[in-house]
Amino acid sequence: MSRSSGAMGAIKHLVIVKFKEGVVVEEIVKGMEKLVSEVDLVKSFEWGQDTEGPEMLTQGFTHSFSMEFDKKEDYAAFQSHPNHVEYSATFSAAIEKIVVLCFPSVRVKPSA
Repeated sequence: MSRSSGAMGAIKHLVIVKFKEGVVVEEIVKGMEKLVSEVDLVKSFEWGQDTEGPEMLTQGFTHSFSMEFDKKEDYAAFQSHPNHVEYSATFSAAIEKIVVLCFPSVRVKPSA
């Protein structure tokens, strides 16, 4: 099976978080939705809250956020975009724990 080096093809940006006690998650999500609607570099955005995972597996993480970019350069431009830089301060202040993964997407089964 041949895999691309990631130089070409979509880049996924996956963020998994545990929010600090007392954070109003709805406000954080609204801010994220506003950010991705203002920055055309983001091709898709999804988020969700865990409802099924046993604590031993979730390790306290409750929410995931996933963005897709056409290429690595678009992701890099997004990181330094003024709207992202500004929103990052708010997002970071709300987080107790975080995991971030960025990777070239390898689609095995297309969406229906």
